[in-house]
Amino acid sequence: MRMARVGVYLDKERAIHNWGRGENVFECYCSSLFQYAGIPFTPIEETKQLHHFDIVVLALPPLKLEDTEDLWDYIHSGGSVISFGTLGEFARRMGLKEYLIDGGYGVYNQQFLRFFHAFPWTASPSLFHCQKSGEIKSGSREGRSTGALLEKWDIGKGILHRWTVDIIGAIVGMQQGREPVTKDGPPAPDGTANLDDGLLKADDGFAMDWEMDRLRTSTGQPYFSVPYADLWKEAMISHLMKTVLDQGLTLPFLDYWPDGIEQLAMVSHDSDVNDDESAYTTLAILEECDIHSTWCMMEPGYSPAIYPVIRQKGHEIALHYNARKEDGGFWSEFEMKRQLDWLHTVSGEESIVSNKNHYTIFQNWGELFEWCESIGIQSDQTRGPSKKGNVGFLFGTCHPYFPIAWADKQNRIYDVLEIGFLTQDVNLSRLADTSIIKPFLTKAKEVRGVAHFLFHQIHLYREPTVKEALKQVVRQAKEMGYHFWTGDQINEWVRRRTRMKIQGIMPEGEVEYTDGCLGAVICIPVKQKDNSGTYIERFGVYCKKQKVGAGTEEMVLPGKETKFHE
Repeated sequence: MRMARVGVYLDKERAIHNWGRGENVFECYCSSLFQYAGIPFTPIEETKQLHHFDIVVLALPPLKLEDTEDLWDYIHSGGSVISFGTLGEFARRMGLKEYLIDGGYGVYNQQFLRFFHAFPWTASPSLFHCQKSGEIKSGSREGRSTGALLEKWDIGKGILHRWTVDIIGAIVGMQQGREPVTKDGPPAPDGTANLDDGLLKADDGFAMDWEMDRLRTSTGQPYFSVPYADLWKEAMISHLMKTVLDQGLTLPFLDYWPDGIEQLAMVSHDSDVNDDESAYTTLAILEECDIHSTWCMMEPGYSPAIYPVIRQKGHEIALHYNARKEDGGFWSEFEMKRQLDWLHTVSGEESIVSNKNHYTIFQNWGELFEWCESIGIQSDQTRGPSKKGNVGFLFGTCHPYFPIAWADKQNRIYDVLEIGFLTQDVNLSRLADTSIIKPFLTKAKEVRGVAHFLFHQIHLYREPTVKEALKQVVRQAKEMGYHFWTGDQINEWVRRRTRMKIQGIMPEGEVEYTDGCLGAVICIPVKQKDNSGTYIERFGVYCKKQKVGAGTEEMVLPGKETKFHE
């Protein structure tokens, strides 16, 4: 089969117009989603280029009337366009009306997916045939059905595949919040999460609903139960792959993780009290569990003799930036860099790539990510829950992602990989108990993400119940097929994998690529399996599996000798 030519159209003129009005163009994030998913595509900025593509993903529709005409002509002459809650101009042309649903849930493959904005078209009689699937419910899961989630409109010889929900906006809003963090978030009505504590932090900007988006475990522990953002990504990609196959084409893409790995678990620690005995206790527990972890170090740190041991045991040394005024810290790039310089000096570590903020302190929108870029931090882990009652998929995702900037920075993508965590110090009396372990591992496995658990060394040292909880996390995760990686390993893999580019398919069926990363898996979607090769199922379609082998870049992490291959 021929490889589909997929273009992602974002109208630069409309983007500049919106930025000039101070409006976000989060549609820019569409390209980042495809890059992380390893999907080959070409950016499009001019409608005259549309006819070079089999499928056009419409991130941001044209501003000019003549460009809208070009888009219509492209579909009418046989093209396929996929859009997300846009194209009101087309509705008027088709004799329909568009209206706004401000929040609710999409129903897709029997799953309820939270959204913030939907733009269904009226069900008035139309000259155009439409095939509908899924539905959108206004306000809540039990809300009134207000139309289809996905509409396929026959326009001339082509098809407009129209998601009625602003999926890109939903993903960004969940992962990063809907506004900059400038005030305390609303506390949980049941008293389990007092976000109004006078401290600006990551979870003050969460976008979930306390009542509709939490479940309770068998012990009554509340938790945010659904990685909505990850499920929206899967819905988008699954639909794209099926659309490609329906055209008799295929679209090879890169699997998330190396061959033989389905999903990952990660354990990190925050040194906080900096008690030496707690460090040695933690090292012993990790050796017993046979895993490596990420150690986020806060000033003044451990005794000098401990850092070489951490490194020799294969663990990662990372920064625990402290902006808390009570500790003498403050929120500034200068202070963050000063603390990073301190850690370089006391640890002897030349390369420090990861950070997690003390107390998950977070202000505004993208300042932290800008500072990380400036001082050489490649990956952040700050976005996680700070309270007992908001653990889980608080930000809708367990996948690493590159955050997007605000409108004043023209919504650029930050060169910082965010790896959020699900909970901290399981079984500490004031935090969540072990009943949340299985639900977290189960859901993270379903979307093949990273189940990241935070355990402070001091609690592993002082609290036997916390120590046993860590052992239970490791035991259950390994039983479920998880592999444990450190933050720098995840960062290194994601960056190497996203540098790899799929170029095409050779006559014999092999996929051509550049910057190959040893251990990577290329998935080639097919309509049905045959007797040749090995097949796996991804995003609801069967894929022929092609492993990236000899002659490509081998991945070895300094000090760990960890190679990603068979």
